[in-house]
Amino acid sequence: MLKVQDLHQYYGGSHILRGVSLTAEASKVTVLLGRNGVGKTTLLKCLMGLVPIRQGAIEWNGLALPGRATYERVRAGIGFVPQGREIFARLSVEDNLRMGLAYKSAGTPIPADLYELFPVLKQMLHRRGGDLSGGQQQQLAIARALAPGPKLLILDEPTEGIQPSIIKEIGRVISMLAKERGMAILLCEQYYDFAEELADAYLVMERGEVIAHGPGSEMREKNIRSLVAI
Repeated sequence: MLKVQDLHQYYGGSHILRGVSLTAEASKVTVLLGRNGVGKTTLLKCLMGLVPIRQGAIEWNGLALPGRATYERVRAGIGFVPQGREIFARLSVEDNLRMGLAYKSAGTPIPADLYELFPVLKQMLHRRGGDLSGGQQQQLAIARALAPGPKLLILDEPTEGIQPSIIKEIGRVISMLAKERGMAILLCEQYYDFAEELADAYLVMERGEVIAHGPGSEMREKNIRSLVAI
């Protein structure tokens, strides 16, 4: 389980995260919702050690994360798919996947099940990442994060700029990772229908605070869409 308690973060004099608390449990998809600029991406960067926290606690399976480098969090079993994908455009698909195995011993094979999750990657193994479509690059970014076998997968806006057919495929993979492989998934998402369909639990952020949370089954009844509509 990922457990975040009373997290605070500042940029200069601006109070960006204001006492954020959340949990993300194994075998569940926890969705993080909110309009642009409410602090969602900052929160995810804090979880990965890309941005230091000012106050609060972050625990992953009992391991305290503050003060630990990003690579240490990855070694502890956390995978991260950043907003904008951030693949290596000049490297081949195969080499991008190998980058996900960078901390493993030399010669560690790329897990074959990645090609079962995303068959298109096997077909394009020797193409440069920059030659893939946006949707294919997103699949590559997810596969790269999955390569070392994380137990927690954090995704930041995975449907951004993606065609509907690949959004559906990504949703299928996320659901399968949680339900069949027992992974904890923390999904930050702007596409409300996609988030509602996958959510076992939800949180809504506004102005750096969590203003609503609960089981995914209650999202429609509580009209959570109205809290994030632009």
